Amino acid sequence: MKFEKHQVAGEGSQEYAALYTYLLDDSPELAIQERPMVIVCPGGGYEWTSDREAEIVAMQFLSFGYHAAVLRYSVAPSVYPAAVLELGRAICLIREHAGEWKVNRDQIVVSGFSAGGHMVASYCVAWNQKWMAEKLSVSNKQLKPNGLILGYPVITSGEYAHHGSIENLLGKEYEDRKEEMSLENLVNEDMPRTFIWHTFEDDLVPVQNSLLMVNALTAHHIPTEFHMFEKGGHGLSLANKTSQSSSGFGIQPGCEKWTELVHLWMERLCITENQDYKA
Repeated sequence: MKFEKHQVAGEGSQEYAALYTYLLDDSPELAIQERPMVIVCPGGGYEWTSDREAEIVAMQFLSFGYHAAVLRYSVAPSVYPAAVLELGRAICLIREHAGEWKVNRDQIVVSGFSAGGHMVASYCVAWNQKWMAEKLSVSNKQLKPNGLILGYPVITSGEYAHHGSIENLLGKEYEDRKEEMSLENLVNEDMPRTFIWHTFEDDLVPVQNSLLMVNALTAHHIPTEFHMFEKGGHGLSLANKTSQSSSGFGIQPGCEKWTELVHLWMERLCITENQDYKA
């Protein structure tokens, strides 16, 4: 495996903003010459980025045979859209090096947990907008995400909001702009195929966040897979001992199955993308 760190900071970013790539070795002995890339964006309420939802999750995707990356995006005091633009730079960087890194440039999937889910979903509702291409000085086609994976995501700024995340995201503009961050109202036909999982018992980011997103995606005919597990609190990550917290939290029998489910979803997505990406 090859590990590298790449700076993605820009206007409004923090100096630490970086993409950490984990690339599986290629070999003439292997049938697979190009692999999908999954970019993992940890949660942390736009206040920090959790280690429990970073490299450990990337290693899980590596074990499935995909390349992986972790985006340590800017959080407070940085405000929207700093982190979203960092994700755009990360995707452009991956496509720029796709040949060298043996990445299938049409199979780049973004994945986010909690507030990281809000960040990647914010990107996915805006990637094809003129302002983003202008900010990053690229064409919108270079910014296209091919898939979206959301784990217990922050989605709404309305009734079921995790207000702390939205406050950190907007800073002093919170009261004036919070309604703009309600992503269920921003879903459009350019969204990528989506996989979402959440728990019924989540008492920090209510499952209604995911339900609102699912309803919006299906209304716009975006292929969507959604799993709601009955048991489990917020921030489960892999839901097994690999990502268990130092306090003992995070093992939830049943929820750990989400990784097997997302693996199957990824395999279907990659087959479909090969067929229709250029259509």
